[in-house]
Amino acid sequence: MSLKENIEMVKEELNTEEQFFEKAVQTERFVKKYKSPLIAVTVAVILTVATSASYSIYQENKRTEANLAFNVVMQNPSDTATAQNLKSLNPKLYDLFVLSTALKSKDQEALRTLSSSKALVVSDLASYELAALQEDKQALQSYAQKNGALLKELAVIEEAVIMMKEGEADRANAQLKMIDVNSPLYALAQSLAHYGVK
Repeated sequence: MSLKENIEMVKEELNTEEQFFEKAVQTERFVKKYKSPLIAVTVAVILTVATSASYSIYQENKRTEANLAFNVVMQNPSDTATAQNLKSLNPKLYDLFVLSTALKSKDQEALRTLSSSKALVVSDLASYELAALQEDKQALQSYAQKNGALLKELAVIEEAVIMMKEGEADRANAQLKMIDVNSPLYALAQSLAHYGVK
C-alpha cells in the first residue's frame, strides 16, 4: 500500500470515530436535557406494568376464592357465612346459588327477586320458572315473546299445557303449531297436539 492510501484510510477511520463521538455527545446532551422526563416515563411504565400484574393476580385469587365458596355452599346450603362471602366476592355466582336452592324448594319469592338479577342467564331462568310454577299464561307468553329468551319454546309448550287443562283445545293446538320444525321440542309439541288436544 502506498503512503497516500494509508493516509486516506487513517482519515476515514478518524472521520468514523469523530462521527461516533459526535453521536455520543448528542445522546449525552439529550439525556441530560430530558433526564427527569425520561426517568418519570420509565417509572410510570414500570408502575403500570406492576399494577396491571398485581390487579390480574388479585382478580384471579378472587375468582378462585369465589369458586371455592360456591362449591362449599352447593354442598352445604345452610352455611350462611360462606354464602355471604360468596355474595361479596361474586354476586352473579351467588345469584346462581340462590337460583339453584330456589328451584329445589320452589321458592317463588326468591325467583321473583332473581328475575331482576344482573346475571342474565339467572334472571332469564328465574322469570321462566316463576311463570311456570304459577301457571301464569300471561307471564309465559310475555317470556316467550322476549328477545333472547333461553327457554322460549318450552314456555310456548308450557302455556299450551295450561290451555289444555283449562279446556281451550283450539288455542292450545294453535300455540303448539308455533314450535319450529327444526326445534328439539318439535316432536314433543306434535305429540301433545296429537294426544293431548282434540
